[in-house]
Amino acid sequence: MNETPSSRLKISVVVLNYNGQAWLHRCFESLEKQTIFPQIEVILTDNNSADESVKFTEAWLARTGAKGRVVQNGANLFYCGANNNGAAAASGEFLLFLNNDTWLEPDCLEKLYDETVQAGANAAAPMVFDYDDDTYQSGGRGGLDLFGFPTGGPPFEHTEETPGAPGCSLLIRKETFDKIGGYPPELLIYGDEADLCWRVWVSGGKIVAVPSAHVHHRGAAVVNPEGNTKTIESRTSDSKRFLTNRNGILFLLKNCQHILLLLLVPHLLMLLAEAMVMLAAVKRWSYIRKAYLSAITEAFKMHAHVRAWRRRIAGFRQRGDFWMMRFLTLKPGRWDEVKRLFKYGLPKVDAK
Repeated sequence: MNETPSSRLKISVVVLNYNGQAWLHRCFESLEKQTIFPQIEVILTDNNSADESVKFTEAWLARTGAKGRVVQNGANLFYCGANNNGAAAASGEFLLFLNNDTWLEPDCLEKLYDETVQAGANAAAPMVFDYDDDTYQSGGRGGLDLFGFPTGGPPFEHTEETPGAPGCSLLIRKETFDKIGGYPPELLIYGDEADLCWRVWVSGGKIVAVPSAHVHHRGAAVVNPEGNTKTIESRTSDSKRFLTNRNGILFLLKNCQHILLLLLVPHLLMLLAEAMVMLAAVKRWSYIRKAYLSAITEAFKMHAHVRAWRRRIAGFRQRGDFWMMRFLTLKPGRWDEVKRLFKYGLPKVDAK
């Protein structure tokens, strides 16, 4: 039987999970309370968790009668590979990539869907608040700074276009996600949402911020677990900073057509300057070698990956660098990290 637009599920909620059972109860409870709950499905894409996450989800699906399933990945495929697998199992008109350390206000999905469709957009960013209160966290990225780093923007008051969406709760049409190639598995995690959103715009699509759709997010629950539902310190790791820095370089190499490739020069200079500051702060050369120097060399070693994606993007590109330059901004992309420095002090760096 052919599926009619009215009978198709509106949203497939793809919940990324790795040993996150402690977060799933509130996340799923908030999904169960959605005003359009009968028109969504919930897919847990599980990265081989050792806890009872899968058992908990299967019991929740059975108890609530929710549409959905568990996708067991058999290994830790990180953000990109796991979300690709979840998307492949989805049947909704839209995909909502949702981190497990989130919960949604009851009308979130209804407003997010309606506003996105009304705007004729391909993707959308809800308004994201802190987990325990209404402190603004993000609502879509503000663009690229002059060093080639993504930067956030202030809260939106009305639905309007935005360069990107936060990876913790990113809505995108399934057709668009498939068209632009999904998440590159090689990225693993960090910077993946900026990469995806840039391709949405390059392909001729549109992203909107929907401030009336509210999501609450803990953030960095695995890397920075102290404080439970509240962030009480600044913490990172050698591996997290390596992937963040490497993927930022790959973003520019893959997605910039010509003139925006010049951003690589200030981008690399900023990374080297930051490395010197962090060496003085952390006083551990192995961290600088891994997180900065290895990140730079590894990005340029991935030339086959870059070439393959540049060819792929050229196949659907409808907007070039001159058009995309409207997303350049004077606000420094590292400003949020500076604010965290003043709030929490020097970051604690785990050597892993």
